[in-house]
Amino acid sequence: MQFNGKLVVAVSSRALFDLDESHQIFETKGKEAYCAYQIEHEEDILEPGFGYELVRKLLAINTLSESSKPLVEVILLSQNSADTGLRIFNSIDHFKLNITRAAFTSGMSPYGYIAAFGAHLFLSANADDVANALKAGYAAATILSGAQSQSASEQLRIAFDGDAVLFSDHSERIYQEHGLAAFTENEKVSAKIPLPGGPFKGFLEALQAIQTQFEEHQSPIRTALVTARSAPAHERVVRTLRLWGIRIDEALFLGGMPKKDFLKAFGADIFFDDQKGHCEDAAQHISTAHVPHGVTNQEKTDST
Repeated sequence: MQFNGKLVVAVSSRALFDLDESHQIFETKGKEAYCAYQIEHEEDILEPGFGYELVRKLLAINTLSESSKPLVEVILLSQNSADTGLRIFNSIDHFKLNITRAAFTSGMSPYGYIAAFGAHLFLSANADDVANALKAGYAAATILSGAQSQSASEQLRIAFDGDAVLFSDHSERIYQEHGLAAFTENEKVSAKIPLPGGPFKGFLEALQAIQTQFEEHQSPIRTALVTARSAPAHERVVRTLRLWGIRIDEALFLGGMPKKDFLKAFGADIFFDDQKGHCEDAAQHISTAHVPHGVTNQEKTDST
């Protein structure tokens, strides 16, 4: 999705708020019991979910802009019905989140509305919805339960893995099939050949477009690439981002070291990675979202 002056992020109700208790009722007692519970408790305010801080900081960017038009919009895409969704909007109102547009699909996957709303990112707790969105060509990730991000800074800090997230999984396929030596040699030989874009390239471009609206030292957004790559495989990444015209604020080439301590040091509000193990490790400390894209996830699917 191209940036047309506004970053649009779509979130599910379970990504935005803690709906574990009511979701458990749905899983164990069925849809009717779930609907009755939500209506009975529609005046009870929900607690923030693992994507709440991301949404809050995104919407806060609009208060910093000198433009009369908002730079960010958040859309609610929910499998709730309009009836059960009333509790969601009551909670949105309670927390003073400026979210006014929504699609309630009564149990159907809402990913089909991503394009209609012009969303650059879909964040959900439903792995199937996320997988469908990615297959359709949209940036999407499954937010994992774990630690709530409670950054001391109001600056929004977003960290990305590289291969199969910002970039395609072409190089990762070489690593998986032929090993580290072959991967390193390929990246060295291909250093001046740009990497193809991955599912989150458009989202990063939209973030970059917002950053350019502010002085660098006053930007409300800070981005980081946190990758297992190391020298000499770093050069291709640097040249690719340069060609894209994207300034990544921090680039961490870890050479296979665990990422969680570096993500904590960066102060990430959210981290996007294609490898579930990396996500689960990081989720103990920060909000993390799994991008089920690329060869690693295909292999896991095929082996089950």
